[in-house]
Amino acid sequence: VQLVESGGGLVRPGGSLRLSCAASGFTFASYDMSWVRQAPGKGPEWVSAIDTGGENTYYADSVKGRFTISRDNAKNTLNLQMNSLKPEDTAMYYCVTTRFAPPANWGDYDYWGQGTQVTVSS
Repeated sequence: VQLVESGGGLVRPGGSLRLSCAASGFTFASYDMSWVRQAPGKGPEWVSAIDTGGENTYYADSVKGRFTISRDNAKNTLNLQMNSLKPEDTAMYYCVTTRFAPPANWGDYDYWGQGTQVTVSS
C-alpha cells in the first residue's frame, strides 16, 4: 500500500490550495478515504471523509463550507480542495484509508501517507 500526498505549500490567509493523494498497491475504489491533519504540538484531527463511490462526503465543522473532498477511482486519486484558508489550518495533511466514512474512532484508520505540509501565513 502506498499513499503519496502532494500540493501543500505556503499560502496567505484567504488563499486556496488543492491537495492530491496518489494511491497504489491496493484496490483504491474499495476503500473509504479520509484526510487527517496534525498541527505542531497537537494531536491528529480528522478533516474530511468520502465513501468508496464518492457519493457521500463528510466534513469536520472547522472546515465545512471551505473544503471539498473528491476522488477519481479511475485514476486512483483522492483530492482536497481548500478555500478561504485560515492560519489555524496550518498542519501536516495526511491521506488515510479508513474502514468507514466517516470513521468513528482512531481504530478505523488503516494506511497513512507521509503527509504534505500546509502553512497559512501572511
